[in-house]
Formats: sequence, structure tokens, C-alpha cells
Amino acid sequence: MPTAARNVLPQKRLRVAFLLADSFTLSAFANFVDVLRLAADEADHSRPILCDWTVLSESMAPVRSSCGVRVTPDTPLRRAAPFDYLVVVGGVMSDRPVLSPAERAFLAETAARGVPVVGLCTGVFILHETGLLDGYRCCVSWFHHQDFVDRFEAQQPVSDQIFVVDRDRLTCSGGHGAAHLAAFLVARHVGQSAAIKSLNIMMIDDALGGEEAQPGQPLARKPKDALVKRAILRMQQNIELPIPVAALAGQLQVARRTLERRFLADLGQTPARVYLDLRLDRALLRLRTTEEPVAEIGLATGFCDGTHLARTLKAHRGLSPAQYRQAQRRAEDAAPAVGVLLNARS
Repeated sequence: MPTAARNVLPQKRLRVAFLLADSFTLSAFANFVDVLRLAADEADHSRPILCDWTVLSESMAPVRSSCGVRVTPDTPLRRAAPFDYLVVVGGVMSDRPVLSPAERAFLAETAARGVPVVGLCTGVFILHETGLLDGYRCCVSWFHHQDFVDRFEAQQPVSDQIFVVDRDRLTCSGGHGAAHLAAFLVARHVGQSAAIKSLNIMMIDDALGGEEAQPGQPLARKPKDALVKRAILRMQQNIELPIPVAALAGQLQVARRTLERRFLADLGQTPARVYLDLRLDRALLRLRTTEEPVAEIGLATGFCDGTHLARTLKAHRGLSPAQYRQAQRRAEDAAPAVGVLLNARS
């Protein structure tokens, strides 16, 4: 093969630009960009051959992530080269603007040109505030589900999937879901083998589709059934006002008996019992970490009042709220003494 032919690099198949919000989530950005990096070249040489990526900015000042690490942008908005996707990486919830007016205008103009836009983590909030999610389904982390509903009352997000693709809007719950969304785009533009290679190098076994359930509040037994996972996420998102099991089954588009049968097969418990355990666990967390009155905690966890919570907690966990708090205080008081004793023996 002639030398000139050997030196011709393949045309880039996937070009991605990023806008990083102030206090953005570093893991979501890093997971997404690392999939691109590993798919762009052979092994992990990291040359941007098949994929290209850049961080855009108005001011070019370093952007601080939520953990304090700063990322320096490499391309001013006015010099942005053509790209296939614009990814907005959100982070810590804030009432103040997390993108500059020029960056928001650039985002809106990009979407108006028909370029697909992506919201990672709370980047979905930024897309909605910019008016880019009207008429679109969108994905929000179960952890921020209530924040989203409170802020945008007319919008009901999807919070039982890791990402959602709706035409030219792609939204992702964040965390490891960002890697799977990036792999989805790599598979679309570069090839499935490149996507799998990227994830495997990152020690991620399989590429997950957007319909895969988000991980949520841990349970004593980890569910494996996808339907059960989605049901539990909806329970976690509706602790204060529990959804009747029949209504929950309707939301998931299955019969109540089907939902109950799948719960019993997967967890050995009915949906109602799992829901009750989730609410009691949330109540215990608030009893342990706050000084809120028992009545307030009862209302916040789906019980009629403090008496209802106390009666249910006693029946299922063997302690009243007052007894639980007393036991926690005794454990905390004993901890320093145990530490002193261990130090004396060492």
C-alpha cells in the first residue's frame, strides 16, 4: 500500500460537543467522554480518530465540578466546529444560572438547527428551562424526580429508566447511565463492537438499553426482574402519597395479578409488603438523621399520622419511634468509648 494511502485517517463518525454547568457532575462527564475516547482508536491509545469531542465555553475559564475538580474548556463558542450532538452536563441543583446567557442562547440555537441535544444528570433541568423539552419524554434520576415535578408541574419525567431517546432529545439519569448512553451513540455511529470494547475496558460487562431500570434505594434482596425494578423505583418516588398496587400495575401496563406474581417470584414478597418496607426504611432514616416530630415523619412517609407510624413500626420492626431514637442515641454514646478501648488495647 502506498505511504500516502496508509497515512490517510478515517473520517470521524461521531463528533460531540459539551457544555459544562457550574458544579457539574464529574462522573457523568467522565463516563461519557471515556466511552468516546476508547471507541475512537485502537486499544486505549486515545487518539480522536473515529470520534471527536470538545468542551465549549463562552469565557474559557475553568469550570468547577461538584467535587471541586476544574475542567478547562478548549473551544470558544464562536469557534465551535460542526458536531453531531451537544451534551449539557448538569450537577448540583441551584436556583442561580449555571450556564451563561450566551451559552443558553447557543444551546437554543443549536437545537433550532436540528442538532440533537443531550441532558446528562440534571442537565435535563437546563434543557427544560431553555424550552427544549416541550412535547418530549425525558429521563430524570429517581433521586431528583420530586425536584423536577415540583419545578415543572406540567411535566412528568421518566424515572425508572437509565436514559430516554425521544427523536432529537436524549436525556440520562447520570452516573454509569452516562456510559451506556454514550455507548448507544457509539454503536449508532461507529459500530456495536466499538461500543462493547469501550465498556469492557471500563470494566462494564454489558451495554444496557435505555429501558434498563435505574438503581434506587437499596433493599434487603436485590431485584433482578426488570418489571419489579421499575415498580420499586415508582414506589420510591411516591413515598409521601403511596400509589395503590392496582394503580401501580396500571402505570406499568400489566395486570395486578401479574405484578404480584413477578414480585413473589423475584423477591418472595408482595408489592404491598415491599412498599411498606420502603416507607418504614425512609421513616427510620428520618428518625435517625433529623429531630423532626414523629407526626411530620409519619405524614412524609405515607402514614395517616404519628400514631399510625408508631403502631406500624412497632408491629413490623419491634420498636416505637421513641424507642428507636433512644437506641440510636445509646449506640452513638457508646461509640467513643469503644474507640478508646480499642486504642488502649492496640
